[in-house]
Amino acid sequence: MLFLSEKDIKRFYTMQDAIAADEIAYKALSAGDCVVPLRINIDIPKHNGQSLYMPAYVKSIDAIGIKIVSVFPDNVKLGKPAVPAQIALLEGSTGEVICIMDGTYVTQVRTGAAAGAATKYLAREDASAAALFGTGGQAMAQLEALLAVRKLKTVKVFDINAERKEAFVKAANIELERYGAKILAAESSDEAIYNADIITAVTTSKRPVFDGRKVKKGCHINGVGAYTPEMQELDEYLITHADKVYVDSYTGALAEAGDLIIPIQKGTFSKEKVTGEIGELLLGKVPGRVSADEITVFNTVGTAVLDVVTAHSIYHKALEMGIGTKIDM
Repeated sequence: MLFLSEKDIKRFYTMQDAIAADEIAYKALSAGDCVVPLRINIDIPKHNGQSLYMPAYVKSIDAIGIKIVSVFPDNVKLGKPAVPAQIALLEGSTGEVICIMDGTYVTQVRTGAAAGAATKYLAREDASAAALFGTGGQAMAQLEALLAVRKLKTVKVFDINAERKEAFVKAANIELERYGAKILAAESSDEAIYNADIITAVTTSKRPVFDGRKVKKGCHINGVGAYTPEMQELDEYLITHADKVYVDSYTGALAEAGDLIIPIQKGTFSKEKVTGEIGELLLGKVPGRVSADEITVFNTVGTAVLDVVTAHSIYHKALEMGIGTKIDM
């Protein structure tokens, strides 16, 4: 069995690798090539935490996997990660565990790549300005994914915590300097989205983080952070007035995404108005952007298929490069 740490994975796995893996995953999901139960969420009120178990089997690569990810906000007080995660990858033909890898970083990179893949196929080719809402653990990967698929000149970042926002902008300009974009701090949500060709929201907000009426024509929006029915980053106006709305999976998004569930419950939106899964777009089953003025929305709540395909990709690349620690069981 191979063990791969975050440090190991960062040595060789790129955002471009992750986007390619997510495209494979989305196609497999929409083609019915997977077995993906809804994630199990165990509430741990004693410690103000949750533990989630996300299993999947992907037939085309004959791989089984499960991600165990926990959300324990109070861990910060102990000097530990608030969202620890690990992924176990199994050999599809024997059921044996062949790799254990850090799941926190893999979650960051595969989730960033998810929005990156959607942006690659839905944003205008000439997109040059973007906005990013949220500066938490997912934010850097989300930002890199946008930079990896479009030649952006500027990205304006907004967070309700001004100190955290400034620190993130400073770090991003150093870490992502190779992409050549200027990462700027926005003083308001309106300033962030002004003239933006792409908007990504990756927060835990329970109310919309920007005004959908002020989104310019031709903009592509990624809603990444709202993964429960009560969370809502994208307002009702945007969802109901967008030209096309895509999801990562019908099952997951319609059961968990507050961005869609809230307007559906109000009767202003319906599941029939969802254009399709992003995998259906990649397979040519549903249309993509057809004009420069269309406003497109991609909403993702995550799926274990992304974890399994990304982990499988990481594992085989690690074997080729001789990276990782082998453990005898």
